[in-house]
Amino acid sequence: MKRANWALAALALLAVPPAFVRAQKPVTETAAIEVTTEIVGLDKTTRLVTIKGPDGLLDTIYAGPEVKRFDELKVGQKVNLTYYESVVFQLVKAGEKGSGASVGATANRGTGALPSATIATQETMTVTVKAIDATVPSVTVATDDGRVVTRKIENMKNLENVKPGDKIDITFTQALVTSVSPAD
Repeated sequence: MKRANWALAALALLAVPPAFVRAQKPVTETAAIEVTTEIVGLDKTTRLVTIKGPDGLLDTIYAGPEVKRFDELKVGQKVNLTYYESVVFQLVKAGEKGSGASVGATANRGTGALPSATIATQETMTVTVKAIDATVPSVTVATDDGRVVTRKIENMKNLENVKPGDKIDITFTQALVTSVSPAD
């Protein structure tokens, strides 16, 4: 996702407690999703892996050359996936500079008997509040690259004491942990 897009999507999640704006301390919203799928098809030539989720739906995924242990995958093996997401919001005090924009990514391959890996990204952006519309409710912000975007807010209490001109730092972290288990 483009840097500005994730920040604006994160802004739409502004479902943080009102203490966020009063105390001006960082507030974190986190979520994790765990799912176990089964490998039901492999095409070694095209490096396509077909998995079946717990709901019975099939999905085919391309395992690029960065998947070094592709040849160890077998039909019937379980693939355990855990997706983590975290959004941290912090109001920047008047006169202070926000953290600006930064992007970081890591990928770590497991060394166990079966393939595994962790992939993570973290992006930080400072946005400036341009307008707040309590009737929708929505907030309009400007990014450092000049884009102006309006997003609906689920709870107006989250914008108590926030006014046009305020800066908000948003840090968005995503991680995917994968591991393969033996076939039953």
